[in-house]
Formats: sequence, C-alpha cells, structure tokens
Amino acid sequence: MRIYLPSTLPALAEILAEGRVGGEPLTAFAATGPLRATGGDDEELEYEAMLAAADASLRLLAADPGAPRRRVVLAADMPEAALAGDPDRGGPAAVRVDGPVPYKKLASAHVDDEGAEAGIARAAADPEAGHQDDHDLMWYAVQELKYLVE
Repeated sequence: MRIYLPSTLPALAEILAEGRVGGEPLTAFAATGPLRATGGDDEELEYEAMLAAADASLRLLAADPGAPRRRVVLAADMPEAALAGDPDRGGPAAVRVDGPVPYKKLASAHVDDEGAEAGIARAAADPEAGHQDDHDLMWYAVQELKYLVE
C-alpha cells in the first residue's frame, strides 16, 4: 500500500544518513477504507492522503523553527500488514506504521519549491488551518533526494 509520510528537510537529511524513516510508531497517510468511504477514484484518494501528509508536515515545521519552510512528503510502498488505521492521529487517511520504514521502500518525495517558502512560513504559523495557497508539491525521484539536503 502506498503511504505518505510527513517530514522536513532536516529530517530528510537524517533519513538519508540512517537509511530509514523513524523507528517508533509513525503516523502516515494512505487511501484507507474510511477515506475511500468519502468517495473519489484512486488518484483523487491518493492525492487527498498526500495533502493530509503535507498538512502534518506543516505541524512538523511549526515545531522546528530552524527548518527551511518547505513541506516534505515521502511516498513509500509498505505491506498492509505493517499498517493499522489510526483516525485519531490525523483523520480518515491516517495510519500507524509500527516500526521503521526502510529507505528501499521509498518510492518518491514531494517537496515545496523554494518560491513557496513565504507562503509555507505563514501556514506553519497556524498549522491547524492547513496550507491555503496555490503552491503544489514538486515530485522528486528517490535518487534525487540527496540533492535536496546538500
């Protein structure tokens, strides 16, 4: 199942150095049964899950004032057996990942471009409101991630 993990650029540097995402139970987002019940096709549901992770990335940015104001969402493919629904942690798309996500499970990353930093800074000041402007996350292949943190 494709999951979306919220992150930041400093956290991405740690992920690349350690070769894994997290080690404790993680909150990720996916096209879960409860999200599917809201309607939409697979592509729309995946997009909704990614946006939920982007909003969670805003909360991470609010907690780390030194991080560049760019949302980071990592897409990974995990077996469904490694996931448990957890709507209390972030709505109908939220899932709990018990254990680390190995680097080799990452499929791509979605990151704001540098031009979005002012808008993301405003959104991080009130992360519960979510991101409200027209900046889209840019797609990066896994092999490009090292260039984002250099």
